[in-house]
Amino acid sequence: MTKLLRVMLTALLLCAALWAQESSSQPLPEVDHLMEQAVAQGVIPGGVVLVGHDGRVVYRKAFGWRALEPTREAMTADTIFDIASLTKPVATAPSVMKLIQDGRVGLDDPVAKYLPEFAANGKQQITIRELLTHFSGLREDLDRQQEWSGREAAFRMVMDETPVTEPGTQFRYSDINYLALEFVVEKVSGLSLEGFAQRTVFAPLGMSETRFLPPAAWRERTAPTEYDEHHAMLRGVVHDPTARRMGGVAGDAGVFSTADDLAKFAEEMLGGHRVLNAETLKWMTTPQQPGHTGVLRGLGWDIDSPFSRARGEAYAVGSFGHTGYTGTSIWIDPATHSYVILLTNRVHPNGGVNINALRSQIATAAARGLLLTPEEKAHLRPANTVKSGIDVLEAHNFAELLAVPHAASELRVALVTNQTGVDAAGRRTIDVLSAAQGVKLAAIFSPEHGIAGNVDTTSIANSRDERTGVPVYSVYGGSDAKRRPSLEVLRAVDAIVFDLADAGVRFYTYETTLGYFLEAAAATARPIFVLDRPNPLGGLLVQGPTSDAGRESFINYGEVPVRHGLTLGELARYYNGERRIGATLTVVPMAGWQRADWFDATGLTWVSPSPNLRNLDEATLYPGLGLLEMTNVSVGRGTDTPFAVLGAPWMRGAELAAYLTRRAIPGVRFAAAEFTPAASVYAQKKCSGVRVLVADRLALDAPEMGVEIAAALRKLYAKEFDTAKLDALMLHEASARALLSGADPRDVAARWKAALAEFMARRGKYLLY
Repeated sequence: MTKLLRVMLTALLLCAALWAQESSSQPLPEVDHLMEQAVAQGVIPGGVVLVGHDGRVVYRKAFGWRALEPTREAMTADTIFDIASLTKPVATAPSVMKLIQDGRVGLDDPVAKYLPEFAANGKQQITIRELLTHFSGLREDLDRQQEWSGREAAFRMVMDETPVTEPGTQFRYSDINYLALEFVVEKVSGLSLEGFAQRTVFAPLGMSETRFLPPAAWRERTAPTEYDEHHAMLRGVVHDPTARRMGGVAGDAGVFSTADDLAKFAEEMLGGHRVLNAETLKWMTTPQQPGHTGVLRGLGWDIDSPFSRARGEAYAVGSFGHTGYTGTSIWIDPATHSYVILLTNRVHPNGGVNINALRSQIATAAARGLLLTPEEKAHLRPANTVKSGIDVLEAHNFAELLAVPHAASELRVALVTNQTGVDAAGRRTIDVLSAAQGVKLAAIFSPEHGIAGNVDTTSIANSRDERTGVPVYSVYGGSDAKRRPSLEVLRAVDAIVFDLADAGVRFYTYETTLGYFLEAAAATARPIFVLDRPNPLGGLLVQGPTSDAGRESFINYGEVPVRHGLTLGELARYYNGERRIGATLTVVPMAGWQRADWFDATGLTWVSPSPNLRNLDEATLYPGLGLLEMTNVSVGRGTDTPFAVLGAPWMRGAELAAYLTRRAIPGVRFAAAEFTPAASVYAQKKCSGVRVLVADRLALDAPEMGVEIAAALRKLYAKEFDTAKLDALMLHEASARALLSGADPRDVAARWKAALAEFMARRGKYLLY
């Protein structure tokens, strides 16, 4: 072979590895860029993206490598993937729905009607609907620490399960739900799930390369996943350990498929009617969950939940989809008649990294890049879509305010705000209200950290706003009286306006300031308007202990969990209702915010709500590291990374990082770190400890991480770690006692679940979004 020929062959192979195959009638250059970048950065070995619109495939392209080990193989668009949990909506749910459509199963029937053994241990009332929507209360998966194998063993374990939360009250994603549904299909149909899905779903839709237990002939085109417990590369063998123990067929995982076959399935979900009729498809793809928790689930499909990042930022709620652990996802939007399929083997060869951000970016780029009709485009969420309460108020020409009866020619207003009170143009709410026709800004109240949000002391004096000359009254200080507004000042105005950005955490003092102003509004008979803003942590996840009754303080206004998932407007409604304050409350809601939106999905500019919450990662960790702030550890105040590091002069960072890593805390990684705080705890003293890195914020339970760290410190540094104030912010005596007695942190967190379910049920009637 000549040198020139070898060079040409190498170049051709490289092109194949990077671009592999293309079959696209519409270019999507941003999708190309995102996938090529993900391959180059090692986020994924490779992948296939397929986009459909208006009944046809408009983009189909492969990127990178199908395999990296033991030898490199270029990705091709016809690669067969282990689609992992896409098995749930693609095989198990449609099989169940076919039985429902045929009148052989009832959606709201108890599961025990078909599987009498399922009634054991408090499961007798769990329904088919609750399994399909993940509202059964069952735990996430079967116990893999036990030695078991075979379908009979799995059946016995599922039948013996006990709900961890009250069925029908709380969303809890559970593989066990779909194992139970598998057994229902088999009992009613007389066929295995594999056989029933093949006969009633895959074959009628022409999905000839979709099945459980792929034949050996498919192996060459199948993307490998990772090494199993025997260090054998899984290729054509299901990755999911439970499905593997069950012989490769399970209701939660086990199906292998291609992008082309999944496109056929997506078309069926958009109204193909070859397998399921219009009514059945509507049930599958519209909200069917019980209760009012803020989570929206179809029958098999995700609509709006903590798992919805694959929707991206362009498709609106009303679209639906699902993800798979191995790196797969599909999102379908009836409003634009389009869908986006992303198939990767991100776990290859050694576990891989989280790709939720990539899923979101691909869906966003694909949706925005499609050649949609004007009617279809109107259904996409516009970029920078969220309008905060002040922007909505401005758009309404202050109508909500001006409707308040007032004697003078102008409505006299008192405003509670700080540096976070700005509109989309960056103008202060102070200036907006000062310039509003018919409104007179008569007083300003500033919370902790002062009007500019840059003061970290209790000694904050009253002042005047330099630009407007309006008096500024501090409602923060060292006593309860200094933290409450002057009723005399409030009686001199016609209305109170509250505009602050919150951290979404119970012990953040702005929430108590809100409560005090609700009380003052009731006491002075003045209406209060809360201009709503996003909860930076989103509105779906609710985590941590609910504070004990009778322990109200400036860091605990009411009995809510550490992370409550409410906006300040919703929290105002909750406090006003649950505490029976009786304020005349109006919330000016945001426009365009959805409960699954974290702050970085809003298009709004981050303004630090306080000096030590400078970015979203720090805010994400705050509900966990903040729990330890009253003990004798530094949480990074006085450094460039507050609430992202933890340490003390007496810690050994490498030792602590190794211990916490062994604990396998979901969503975070730990690295040894050294830092010297300029202020606060251990000022000017060198601290050893850990840096906490957010790897997957959706998997992270920050309060549970906090008790994990507390338990680690007690175990490793029992003499040095002062636990006297361990409960100062947790405010849950039972948890503190358990930690001090040496209980496993996972068991401590498990005891929060009942109270969390009760809170979720209470908060439902106060939700605005």
